[in-house]
Amino acid sequence: MEAKPPLLELRNIRVMRGQTPALDDFSLRIGADEHVAILGPNGCGKSTLIKTITRECYPVVREDVRDDSTMTILGEESWDVFSLRARLGIVSNDLMASVTGDANGRDVVLSGFFSSISIFSNHTVDPWHRQLADAALQQLGISHLADRPVCEMSSGEARRVLIARALVHNPRALLFDEPCNSLDLAAQHTVRQAMRTLATSGIGIILVTHELADIVPEIQRVVLMSRGRIVADGPKEEMLQVERLSQLFGVKVDLGRRDGYYHLW
Repeated sequence: MEAKPPLLELRNIRVMRGQTPALDDFSLRIGADEHVAILGPNGCGKSTLIKTITRECYPVVREDVRDDSTMTILGEESWDVFSLRARLGIVSNDLMASVTGDANGRDVVLSGFFSSISIFSNHTVDPWHRQLADAALQQLGISHLADRPVCEMSSGEARRVLIARALVHNPRALLFDEPCNSLDLAAQHTVRQAMRTLATSGIGIILVTHELADIVPEIQRVVLMSRGRIVADGPKEEMLQVERLSQLFGVKVDLGRRDGYYHLW
């Protein structure tokens, strides 16, 4: 049986933001069914990596390594963005900031079919769209949010609706961008539990974060990023060490572990 192509394979790529390389000599391979955390401080290139994966940024042509600088997603070098979004779900804080207050939970989930932020007059919503949207809400245990306006939701409820939006296509993997940013403790717990449930359901997880507590126990591989490069990559227990993390964040840290979670202070 032919092996599944990797979810993501970047080899010696360079991505520019203005005149500055945001990713440089960057290589990363993530298998089809892996759960991986990409950890690094603000400004290390995490956002550019996400935009590169979602095809908002593109690697430049490198004359020095033209034949050895490639990027594939699920084995393909070229993707229609709309097709890609159906295979790789994105959970991003930027998206929720764009959602209009009068949209309800079902509208937000349905918008995943149209790559929009709500349902507008030019969209045709078929019965099967609604069935899949309601199934995604049910999968996360938030069917009660289907008719609730986003403006009346807590930040944690809204974040789970975004996860349902990403699930509506039954994607191969989910990409989480700082999923617990700005959430209170109860909401953080709820979102992390949702991530755990999805990880055990067979969906691949790529978590991009600067918070160790976001790294749920099901994630066993951690990639450390600094200044647009990968500085370490390996099993979680080897990567999450005091000396490594102090060097990564540029400050002396203490590290604790409880119930499979790591905490840094």
